[in-house]
Amino acid sequence: MEAGGTGHARFGPLLATGPVEVRHDLELGHGFWAVVVTFEGQVTAVRFAEVDRYAAPAPPAGWSPLRGAWRTSLDHAAYLAAVGEIRQRIAAGTVYQVNLCRVMSHELADDADLDGLAQLLARGNPAPHAGRVHVPDAGLDVVSASPEAFLLRDGDRLESRPIKGTATTVETMLPKDYAENVMIVDLVRNDLSHVCREGTVRVDHLCRVEEHPGLVHLVSSVGGQLRAGVSWGEVFTATFPPGSVSGAPKSTALKTIADLETAPRGPYCGAVGWVDADLGRAELAVGIRTFWAERDGEGRRWLRFGTGAGITWGSDPEGEWVETQVKSGRLVGLASGRVEP
Repeated sequence: MEAGGTGHARFGPLLATGPVEVRHDLELGHGFWAVVVTFEGQVTAVRFAEVDRYAAPAPPAGWSPLRGAWRTSLDHAAYLAAVGEIRQRIAAGTVYQVNLCRVMSHELADDADLDGLAQLLARGNPAPHAGRVHVPDAGLDVVSASPEAFLLRDGDRLESRPIKGTATTVETMLPKDYAENVMIVDLVRNDLSHVCREGTVRVDHLCRVEEHPGLVHLVSSVGGQLRAGVSWGEVFTATFPPGSVSGAPKSTALKTIADLETAPRGPYCGAVGWVDADLGRAELAVGIRTFWAERDGEGRRWLRFGTGAGITWGSDPEGEWVETQVKSGRLVGLASGRVEP
């Protein structure tokens, strides 16, 4: 990218402008970078010339509600059948837990500005790791209202806060939700151990309840001290994709996802956030509760949104379908004008 490119990235009060470099790896030697990694592993990192850490709110931008039905990559019957197949694989001992997702899509006008959608979500679904990345020359047009921290870095301190367990109230949380969380925490501990100093990886809290608009989550925290000289590429090799949106064991969970899901997840379930290579700090969210715009092979523009659920032996197929509806209902409702901010 030539100096003077257009685009911006906003994470809370932090605003980055003036994109000057695009990389498709994580060799981020210096500067401030906005990073989007698809679930399939495609990296797009954009270095910005200017960073205002206490920026004024963005100028108001409009958003026209998306009317009509959204498409889904797995319909009700297909999703239930896929849950049944996962349970069979669990019974056979090939996998213990799999995050099964579907991608929802709605055609989008060429002049629709996702800045307006980002502002709508900030009012109607505030999230601790929300982000907006818009760099046309890099093909990035992403709005995330993620509640989940994938990787938080401060110097040699690395932390991950996996979410597993979702319900409308804490009273309706199921035993399987707690079991899922513990299973994924064990996976994250193992991932971090590959890049952290021996004996430093620990669980700081387990199954803490966090409230978000319309939902409650079980959130755990796992952290450790990075070994000297470990690169971002090595960190990602050890930890990506996030365990909470893949499954356990991760290798067989990913094979199951590839077998059963019919559309690429894209930025959904990947990583969205920033890396400050000069300060040795980073905040990368798991790309859940995330919209992105892209064009299909015919040039039509689409807005995508992913939703999913963790499948275990104790899963009820209909209940897991309902969970995908619960997770998508508020945000898709905001985008469609069915939910007031």
